[in-house]
Amino acid sequence: MQPASPPPVETALAASGRGQLVWDLPVRLSHWGLVLAVAGSFATHYAGPAAFEWHVRAGYATLTLAAFRVAWGFVGTRHARFVEFLRGPRAVFARAGAREVHTPLGGWMAVLLLTLLLAQAATGLFSNDEVLDSGPLAGWTRLATSNRLSDWHGLIANVLLAALALHVGAALFYRLRRRDDRMVPLLTGYRRDLAPGAAIGSHELRRALIVLCVLVALLCTILWNAPPPLDLAP
Repeated sequence: MQPASPPPVETALAASGRGQLVWDLPVRLSHWGLVLAVAGSFATHYAGPAAFEWHVRAGYATLTLAAFRVAWGFVGTRHARFVEFLRGPRAVFARAGAREVHTPLGGWMAVLLLTLLLAQAATGLFSNDEVLDSGPLAGWTRLATSNRLSDWHGLIANVLLAALALHVGAALFYRLRRRDDRMVPLLTGYRRDLAPGAAIGSHELRRALIVLCVLVALLCTILWNAPPPLDLAP
C-alpha cells in the first residue's frame, strides 16, 4: 500500500519555496495593527495633553483589535485558535525548542499580552489625568474610583512594556540563536520549516469581517451612550 500523497496545494507551495500558509490575514492584520496602536498609545501619552484625543483613539483601536484577537482565538482558523497552542506546564518545557507554528510558551505569552492589552484599554476608558481630561466612560464612576483606575492604568502600562520587551527579546533569540524566524511569517503568513500538513485552507475573511463588525458596533453603542465628562474640579 503506497503512502498518501501530500495535498496539491502543499505540493505547489513546497515547490515554489514559499512554504505553508499558517497565519491567516486577520491574524496578521490584527497583530501588526496592535503594534501600531500600542506604539501610538505610548507616543501620545508622552506627547502630553495636546495629544489626548489621539491617545483615546489609539486606545479604541487597541481595545477593538485585542478583543478581535481573543474572539478569533475561538472562531478563527486552525493555528489562530487557543486550543491549538495552549498546553499545560509539562508541554511548555518539554517543547520549548520545537519548531512549531506557535510554541506552548509563546502561546501563554500571547494570552498574557492580550490580557494586559484589554486591561490597559479598559481601565483607560475610566481614567483621568487629574487635571483636564478623562476617559469617555469615567463619568459612570466617582472621582475616587476613576483615580484608582488611573493608577491601575499606569501600573499595567509598565507591566505591558516589560512583557513586550520580553516578547520581542524572545523573538530575536529564536531568530538569531535558533535560526527559527517567527517574525517574517507574521508578515507573509508562510513558514517553510514545518512538517507537511500544517497549512490552513483559507483566511476566513468573511467570518473575520463579521466578528470585527460586531465588536465595532458594540464599542460604538457603548460610546454613544457614554455619560458626560467626569468633573475633575477639586
